[in-house]
Amino acid sequence: MEHWTDQGLLLSARTHGDSGAVAKLFTETRGLFAGYVYGAASSATRPALEPGTLVQAGWNARTHDQLGTLKLEIIQQPAALMMQDRLKLTALHAICALLELTLPEREPHTDLFHTTAALLTIMAHGADNIESWGASYVKWEISLLRELGFSLDLSRCAGGGSAHELAYISPKSGCAVSYRAGEPYKDKLLPLPAFLKPNGGPSDCEEILKGLNVTLTFLEKWVFAQHTQGVPDARTQLGRLIATSSEG
Repeated sequence: MEHWTDQGLLLSARTHGDSGAVAKLFTETRGLFAGYVYGAASSATRPALEPGTLVQAGWNARTHDQLGTLKLEIIQQPAALMMQDRLKLTALHAICALLELTLPEREPHTDLFHTTAALLTIMAHGADNIESWGASYVKWEISLLRELGFSLDLSRCAGGGSAHELAYISPKSGCAVSYRAGEPYKDKLLPLPAFLKPNGGPSDCEEILKGLNVTLTFLEKWVFAQHTQGVPDARTQLGRLIATSSEG
């Protein structure tokens, strides 16, 4: 008999049979893991199956390679603190979808788990404006890219220029480029958000949109280029909502 207990972030739950569901978790020490949840439609279990819920999970199976069954106890429900904020809820769904679609199953990513939990805390308890959590979200997507083996190098100029004058990112290499080195090619480069520069900078809505464009470019190029479903709808919708809110 195989058994483990772990903290996990509920990513999705899909109805299976009359009253059950197959749930996918991003666990602290075991990575992406699926399991069958009995009584998923009951009032006692249904809240634990909301995307973004942090749970204490117990998994049981006869052998390690089986689907197994899950028992879940709620630790925190970040979504409950975001119900009145459409942007935050969309970002939460984007986080869950990106994790589910990109991470290999049953492979630990403990650092990313803690980074994700920290981001959800910032979102749940921060102010209801994009400036309070948007930069953290962009940095989370950069962490996800790095975890998947696609690191951005934003610490120096790929063209030999000054690291104190970084202004662009190469969409081919993911490396930063200084203003002077990149100016002749600026139409082919991505603007580098101020808050991602070595010395930091403002993280207003305009800069956050630049950051989302950077990470979306590399998600499309490096992660989802061969993926049948493409970038999750929630992630696409997040960029549109933030762009719309900035225009207002």
